[in-house]
Amino acid sequence: MGSGAQHATEAPVSHEWGRRATRRRPRVGAVTAALPSTPTQLYVAGEWRDAEGAATFPVENPATGDVLASVADASVADGKAALDAAAAAQADWAVTPPRDRGEILRRAFDIITERTDELALLMTLEMGKPLSESKAEIAYGAEFFRWFSEEAVRIAGRYAVAPNGATRLLTMKQPVGPCLMITPWNFPLAMGTRKIGPAVAAGCTMVVKPAALTPLTMLWLADVMAEAGLPAGVLNVVTTTSTSQVMEPLIRDPRLRKLTFTGSTEVGRKLIEQSADGVLRVSMELGGNAPFLVFEDADLDKAVDGAMLAKMRNVGEACTAANRFLVHESVADEFSRRLAERMNALTVGDGTEDGVDVGPLAEEKQRTKVATLVDDAKAKGAEVLAGGEVPDGTGWFYPPTVLTEVPQEADLWREEIFGPVAPVFTFTDDDEAIAMANATEFGLVAYLFSENLSRAMTVAERLETGMVGVNQGIVSNPSAPFGGVKASGFGREGGDEGIEEYLETKYVGLAL
Repeated sequence: MGSGAQHATEAPVSHEWGRRATRRRPRVGAVTAALPSTPTQLYVAGEWRDAEGAATFPVENPATGDVLASVADASVADGKAALDAAAAAQADWAVTPPRDRGEILRRAFDIITERTDELALLMTLEMGKPLSESKAEIAYGAEFFRWFSEEAVRIAGRYAVAPNGATRLLTMKQPVGPCLMITPWNFPLAMGTRKIGPAVAAGCTMVVKPAALTPLTMLWLADVMAEAGLPAGVLNVVTTTSTSQVMEPLIRDPRLRKLTFTGSTEVGRKLIEQSADGVLRVSMELGGNAPFLVFEDADLDKAVDGAMLAKMRNVGEACTAANRFLVHESVADEFSRRLAERMNALTVGDGTEDGVDVGPLAEEKQRTKVATLVDDAKAKGAEVLAGGEVPDGTGWFYPPTVLTEVPQEADLWREEIFGPVAPVFTFTDDDEAIAMANATEFGLVAYLFSENLSRAMTVAERLETGMVGVNQGIVSNPSAPFGGVKASGFGREGGDEGIEEYLETKYVGLAL
């Protein structure tokens, strides 16, 4: 988030939680020299090049504040050059045999897997997650390349006889065309591979804009794709701190045919507006406010295990993270107590160190948001069972936190926390639980725990989300469609459905 079960996860946390949570003072400057070799320039038309005016921006380690590297800071002209390259490469790439496209993805999968340790260190240094979680994300992210390498040769149309018998109806699938991909910082490999994989398989060229907080992983990946044999211009990577200025001209360029974005709903709405002029194909994976429902007949051991995965994966910085724990009043105290014990046992520190379960948040702004939400809940009556205070020292750390007696007036009822905070609310019956779960503009994922299969299926059908995890705290799987409803976006990534986002359907009527 490897083989087996790890492929089905989105960076699960380790189950080796034995020590009480501690805050280690990071070794300032000690890990910077260990940064694996990775490009820091723009990748355009198969070449590494400086940004216009040789502009750069720093990438920092969130655990120490050290500057890891200076990365090219693209201008509007640089962005246009990347789209020029993608547009120029589109025609040849579209007619490249599907087997050839699939083999490139498979070779890239093999290279990523072989270099897991190198990439894991790079990812941990720039994003903060512990090495074990980085390795899990690499296994998960690489699996999209293996999955779509197999889907490339399964793109098919259909043949039918018209009802009147006079015409034959043929449909064919063709690549959408040049795509713009804007990826977030929280899963810097996986959020890229689940877009790049289907695009390569379908025959689309790309411009990728990774997040400025974590660009190094995507630049590393571009280098791997070139090594795997991807032709020049098919994948272009533009790093920039001026996202809106550099990306908007590309979105409005008539040569662009698709926009895919993973990030906040606020930004997603703006991008959808910009895409309207060009009537672009658009897929959006936006914010979440995932409910985690625990019914009175739930196996609490399973529920707490699931809660740890759903909440603490990636330090809680995941759109799929459980945001509101809705627990039946008869088991709420016991569930909360067990959850707090598990959260208190996690070790917090620099993710490059052995034994660390929880790394820092990605940046100061994110930690401030988490702390503000917790302070608001406490001021409105919430009780703290674990964590709840910003620690002293270097780095953007926040302790695993459990809150009970949380009123629905608290801001974290409505807002995505994106941090290691578990607020517990109670309900009295199934109807109230479902109403509480659906009382949000978001609809990405929900989790529910019940030993009653009939109840589980009935509740799953009534939840207004694109995905539901039943008795499990992880739903992400490259072979399944990932995506939400309502303000959580539209379109699907992964599964059989994922490649359809990059294909157009053409109908040919043949008169006999």
